[in-house]
Amino acid sequence: MAEVLFYHLTESTLEEALPGLLERSVDRGWRAVVQTGTEERRDALDQHLWTFRDDSFLAHATDREAYPAEQPILLTTGEANPNAAQIRFLVDGAAPADLSGYERAVFLFDGHDAAQLEGARGHWKTMKEAGHAVTYWQQTPDRRWERKA
Repeated sequence: MAEVLFYHLTESTLEEALPGLLERSVDRGWRAVVQTGTEERRDALDQHLWTFRDDSFLAHATDREAYPAEQPILLTTGEANPNAAQIRFLVDGAAPADLSGYERAVFLFDGHDAAQLEGARGHWKTMKEAGHAVTYWQQTPDRRWERKA
């Protein structure tokens, strides 16, 4: 069973929070897949990860490019795991497939979006019922993560 983390964004945007989480995943030696709810969001994150910081970028590709299996980070709208990722990030209400093949799954959701909050509650219940180890993290005013459950 995967360890499933719910990250409640209250102080920063997805674009601000996701790159740091991806960097930590890659630093662990993990491959990552980021599942978005729409192609538009996937494409926007694709551009953002190349330019999010002046002195760095995150090597990645989208699922519409060649050689997805070779990518350390793959952005997708689908449920497949073509790069054999150990961690899956689900953003913008993306619905998960079977997560049992992952070491960790991370749901990131916007605390200012009622639909994303409701979706996260539903995913929490589903993940608990499936037997995953589930934790809930919320941002503090200084943008750190604090475990709440």
